Amino acid sequence: MGRTGRTAGSAGLAAAAALCTAAVLPGTAGAALPAAGPDGLPSYATAPDARRVTGSTGGGTPPSIEPGFHTDEIGPGERKDYRAVLDDSSDVWISAVALPEPGSDVGGNEGIEVSLRSAEGANCGESSVDFGSGESARPIADHAWRMIRRDGYCQEAGEYVFSVERRGADPSGASAGLAGAAGRWPLEIRFMREPGLKEPADASPPPMETPVPPAPPTGRTRPLRGGTGFNDAARMDEGNWSDELRPGETRFYRVPLDWGQRLFTEVEFGAAGSGNAPYVGNALRVDFYNTARGRITTQSQGYQAARPARLSVASQRVAYANRYASGTELGDTRFAGWYYIAVHAHEDLAGSVDGAVPLVLRTRVEGAPRPGPGYAGDAAREGFGVAADGPVSTARERSAAAREAGAGSGGTLRVVGWAGIGTGVALLAGLGLWTVLARRGAARAR
Repeated sequence: MGRTGRTAGSAGLAAAAALCTAAVLPGTAGAALPAAGPDGLPSYATAPDARRVTGSTGGGTPPSIEPGFHTDEIGPGERKDYRAVLDDSSDVWISAVALPEPGSDVGGNEGIEVSLRSAEGANCGESSVDFGSGESARPIADHAWRMIRRDGYCQEAGEYVFSVERRGADPSGASAGLAGAAGRWPLEIRFMREPGLKEPADASPPPMETPVPPAPPTGRTRPLRGGTGFNDAARMDEGNWSDELRPGETRFYRVPLDWGQRLFTEVEFGAAGSGNAPYVGNALRVDFYNTARGRITTQSQGYQAARPARLSVASQRVAYANRYASGTELGDTRFAGWYYIAVHAHEDLAGSVDGAVPLVLRTRVEGAPRPGPGYAGDAAREGFGVAADGPVSTARERSAAAREAGAGSGGTLRVVGWAGIGTGVALLAGLGLWTVLARRGAARAR
């Protein structure tokens, strides 16, 4: 009897000990880390709730996509089609992110074109993006759209076709040994539906401004680790932020912009090698994207490892009527919400830098928030808008924001604090269980 009691008690104690151990082990219930790419570079982290879909490549009925995230892949010269059902009151934004493997071969004119067409073939909205000079593999994205406006086109409710076409790649590259041209690229598709307005909006966009950069932010420089893509991009508020970038790597940051605000970010690339290191043209890149993953602008700069370099992003003020402008730098600052900065270092820097290129991102948000448009629906639920405590986004994005809120600005402390509370509760529960089991074991032993 005594042994039986002690055995049961020991098993219970072991279980309680395991519970306590699990409680203090970090990451046991967290999101999976992205798989590592070549040379240990992290791969793009796709949305955890993305649905796998296979687009049609000619003939047949395209598969249906709904608001949310989808993943697919695309080969050289292919076009993938998807079917989307639209209402007659919402603006619609559907983006595609092309994800060549870091370090793979890509041509400067390689890229994707995205478009949205009606069942009758009318072009509702299209855009294209390529890797540009420098030919360095990195995530690239852009969006297609349908906007509701008086006397517009593609206004009817019904089925539309969203297409992603891979352009500039030679399908015969496999025979020539061109791994990048021959390889298939993963795709991430996001379908966003922006509610219409209670009253028609003024379709006259404001004039294009020439932004005057404000004084750089003051205060200490705090560490901030950029994410692998849009889904885990690190929140970057006003201030000075430090990070580092390995050759072939891309890191993403996101900034909340409300109506009437605009962004100024200067990216400083520090020295990371000797004076004998070769100069690499277009070695550094900064891509700037809006809330719906539409590309606003791309900046590039050559780099010699012994000499610092810098690139800047300066946005127009966020305004609803910007969407009616023809230029992308004004026209794409059309939403309140998250705006994204992606910083990339060319893989050719691997032979000249000592490990990684140090970064400092100096960020200012100019302007007081202004009243936004009168939406007829819940724009926040659809991923548009800024709340009192920051951008309102989907639950998935809020969770990512909590995880990534920053190795600076107290975000890490907040996350660790909540984790500590959870760990403490688990430990107390484990110790309580341990006590109960020990008492039972003692009682049985008597």
